[in-house]
Order: sequence, then C-alpha cells, then structure tokens
Amino acid sequence: MSLRFARLFTATLIGLSASATVLAAAGPQLVWRGDITTARGVVTDVAKAWEKSGKGKIELQPFNTASGIDAVVKGSADLAGSARPAVGAAEQSLTFTPVAWDALVMVTYPSNPVSNITLKQLHEIYMGHITNWKELGGNDAPINLYAVASPGDGVEYSLRRLLFGRGNQPVAAPRLYVNVAKLEEGVTLDKQGLGASTLAGASSNKKVKILSIDGVAPSMSTVSSGAYPLYTELYLVTNETGPKAAEVKEFVSFVTSGQGSSLLRSHSLVPYADGMALASKDAARRAAIASAVGTRANAGQAMTTPTAVAAAPSAASVAKETALAKAQVAGKGAKAAKETKGSVAATTAEPSKFARVVASVSTTARMGFAGVRSEAFTMSDNAKVGGRFAKVHGDAVTVSGKPSAKAVAAAKPDASEKSTAVATPKVAEAKPAKAAPKAAAEKSSASRTYKVAAGDTLYSIAKKNAIDVNKLRAMNGLKDNNVRLGQVLKVGAR
Repeated sequence: MSLRFARLFTATLIGLSASATVLAAAGPQLVWRGDITTARGVVTDVAKAWEKSGKGKIELQPFNTASGIDAVVKGSADLAGSARPAVGAAEQSLTFTPVAWDALVMVTYPSNPVSNITLKQLHEIYMGHITNWKELGGNDAPINLYAVASPGDGVEYSLRRLLFGRGNQPVAAPRLYVNVAKLEEGVTLDKQGLGASTLAGASSNKKVKILSIDGVAPSMSTVSSGAYPLYTELYLVTNETGPKAAEVKEFVSFVTSGQGSSLLRSHSLVPYADGMALASKDAARRAAIASAVGTRANAGQAMTTPTAVAAAPSAASVAKETALAKAQVAGKGAKAAKETKGSVAATTAEPSKFARVVASVSTTARMGFAGVRSEAFTMSDNAKVGGRFAKVHGDAVTVSGKPSAKAVAAAKPDASEKSTAVATPKVAEAKPAKAAPKAAAEKSSASRTYKVAAGDTLYSIAKKNAIDVNKLRAMNGLKDNNVRLGQVLKVGAR
C-alpha cells in the first residue's frame, strides 16, 4: 500500500466517523413506552422516519397502556401510547393528544364459520349469557373468550366502556393476557377463541379472522364515516414539564404532519384530523349502542375527549378562541365566558371552545374516594355455584397522595374561622343562612374568587369558571398544577 493511498484511506475513515458522530448527535434520544396497539399502528414506522430525517433516535418499549403512562408520570419515559383517555388522578397532569382513530375489532380463528356478530350478542358474550358458538350460527362448541386486564390495556378499557358504560366492568373472560399481541397469539392456537384487538394491529395478521359488527366490516372508510360503531382514539401521552418537552412536542407534530399521516393510513388508521366529525357523533353513537345492548349505562359517558389537546385544531376553532380572547381584553370577557360555559353544557358537538384544555378529568365521587382507581375481572369460570361471576374480585388502589377522608369529617369552623373565610356559593359546606352577608362582601371585592373543594383540580376549576388554565395559573402565581383543599384562587375580575 502506497503512502498516498494510506493517507487517503485514513482520511476517508476519519470523515465517515465524523459523519456518524454528526448523525448520532443530530437530535436527543427519546424513550417511548406504551401499548402494543399504538406501537404497531402509530409509533414504529413514524419513529423510523423520524430517525431517517436526522432528528434523533426513538427507543421503543412496547408493553401496555398502564406501564407507558406510569413511566411518563415517573419520568422514565418521555412519551407513551394509549388507546384510552386519562383515567384517575395521577394522569390529570399529563397531556393526552389524540393522533388517530382506530377500530376495536373482535378476532377469532380463521376457519371459524361465524363472520358477523351483533352488538347485543357481543354484550351477552362478555356477560357470560352466550357461551356456545352455535348461538351465533357456528359450530356446537364453547366460546373461549380472551381478554386483557382493564384499565391496564386501553383497547379492553375502551371496548368495555362502550358496551357497559365503564371500562373496568367485570366480564366472563377467564383467560387474561398482558396485551393484545399476546391475546392474538392465544386466538391463533384456539379454534373456539374470541378476543378484542384493533384494526391497525389485526389487519396484517393473517392468522386471525376479523368479525363484522351488525353487518358492517371494520375499515378506514367505515370508521371515518362512523358506520362501524366500535371506534376509538389513539393518543400520545406527554408531560409538558418534562426535561425533553420541546423535542417531544416536535415529535408529536411530526406524527400529525403529512408524512406522519401517510404512515398512519398505511396501517389502516384514520388520522385524527381526517375524522374530526366523529367526536360530534359520539353521543349519538353511544346512545345507539346502549339501545342495541339494552342498557342506559353508557348513554352519558363521553368516549371522545374534547378536553384533550387536539392533534390538528380546525381554523374555525382557532378563530373562535381568538375572538373570545379579544372580547376578554375589551372588557367583555365575563359575558363571553358565560356564553361559552352555557354552550358547552348544552352540546358536545362543538369542542372548539375547550380545544386547548389539557386532560381535564372531572368526577362526582365523594371526597373520601378521591384518587381511587378500581379494577375488576373474572378470575375463573370453573365454579358454577353462584353464577358466572362467582369469583369476581375487585381491587381498589389509591394512586394519589394522602387520603382526604379526614378533611370531609373535619369539625365545623369556629367563630374566628367564619370571620376570616372567603365565601363562595360553590363551597358545599357553606350554610344557606349566612350566604347573604358573604355574597355582599364578595361583591365589594375587586376580583372574583373560588375556594377549592373536594375533587377539584386546576383544570376542572378553569373549566368551571370559563378561564384558560394557563391564565388561572398566572393570576395566582402558581408554579405547577397542584391545588389544596380550601385554597382561595382568583378566577377573574368583577
């Protein structure tokens, strides 16, 4: 080897090493963890495109919904994937951004002669009232129902919420898996198997058969039109206060970009912006399902999340928000806020007024149960004594801080406390007989206030008082989203 050639070879190696270093340092590494559904349909291919564009690397850790959200809460992951909206107090501080619409589908063995099932039949199967395939027009063989523990899995949670009105409904499914991928594996080995998955995941799996629901086959077109009733949102879950919040926000924008949307469509997903009308159809859709299965339990519980950050807010939505902000600056904010609050209470067809409220979760539960999550499932169906749910177990786990039950049972305030209290008609403990003088004192105040009650969060308070959560935080000098029971907050001017 000549000296000249050796020098050229060495220079080439140094150049390649430098290029590799530049590419590796082009962007920070982000950690994504979440459910298999979002991994297969949304994140995997988009992450590859993200890396090829030189923006950085995405480490994928697919498992299930609960593990991903928990990792974002603890800071061990930068973002997560979920097939359900926020559940429980611990998730209220996170941002759930809907990025796509997917179909919840029932899968069975390919040779199974049953190709269609009604909503009523599906409801009765999960309740344990239909147990044989011959009742569905199939073979005389038992239905082996497979499921994933809910709410650990977003797919199972969303399906049960549609059929029963609550995602943690106990069902007659003794075979439980950690995620839908493992469930599909179980179905491929069982000719009598049946379980829930998603169109994005199961459409490419030739070892399972997807059933129609009430004669409608799940597809991108039937989901986007709302003809297929069992559709759900897929979310990317982030923490706006995380150390890589800016990079995470850029990745979410990349997912909803033209390139990202094309990749979503290749997995039979409907990009969120393409199916915005589905949110306004949600109430009618749930009412139709309730009528079909013979229950009213789910008629009042929204499946879509108008309070989550929309992946691509419409121009009309942005214009309305801008107009509202201008009205407030001009001194007309109180009237505009009142009209806004009334319109939201009247209909769910216009989510634009709250399109930028982040993951608000409201509850009517008593204070003693604040922050409690529940999960129930059938452990076994072998024992027939007592019916199908003879061995249903319910677990309740406190996921927030100290229990607040003691605050509910607190002693009545003494005379000195009454004289210094800032009264508000929203406080349940206020006595009607003494409301008048407090109201008069409040009218003389320069600003309108709100006293934090049981179950309140910063987001729910902002929603109740028709004020932007960021403005509410700034008005009260809050550095985070935490509020305490009895705290008095400024919520606007008189």
